[in-house]
Amino acid sequence: NAVDKHGPVVLAVLAVLVAGIVYALRLPQVRTAIGDALWRVPAIGERLKIYQLARFYRTIGMLLRGGMPLVAALDMGAELLHPMLRARLAAASRAISEGRNVSQSMDANGLTTPVALRMLAVGEKGGNMGEMLEQIAAFHDEELARWVDWFTRLFEPVLMALIGLAIGVIVVLMYMPIFELAGNLR
Repeated sequence: NAVDKHGPVVLAVLAVLVAGIVYALRLPQVRTAIGDALWRVPAIGERLKIYQLARFYRTIGMLLRGGMPLVAALDMGAELLHPMLRARLAAASRAISEGRNVSQSMDANGLTTPVALRMLAVGEKGGNMGEMLEQIAAFHDEELARWVDWFTRLFEPVLMALIGLAIGVIVVLMYMPIFELAGNLR
């Protein structure tokens, strides 16, 4: 009865709610706030950092292999990073300009993982930074693919349970009027 009486109002409220969400997601400040919130979630924030570092390493590696100087390549690749990481990169770039090691400067500013740190050090000593940065990016891409696979395997049963619960609720709601009608016949 409630759906019959208030159906158009409920439908209008749902339409306004969906339109409001779509409009809000188009606003840059809302997208930034959602992105910042995701960065604070422990597992997701770490994966976002690794994803951005992989893109950054790949870009810097290609620029270095193309003959661009390191500091110029770092400045060019900075736009790929989240503002928090961009500030760290600026500090690392200053340290590199002052003559410090690339691997130590990046590590001191939180721009490496343990594996990336070792590979950067090898690239510095061997003189093949571009190739090593691309290998770091490939390693991180594989790590992210494994994590996504693990997450989907974990989330799939939860999603199935939620879908089953939703279908069960719908079936119960469909049979409720029939049970009420049968109860009134007695």
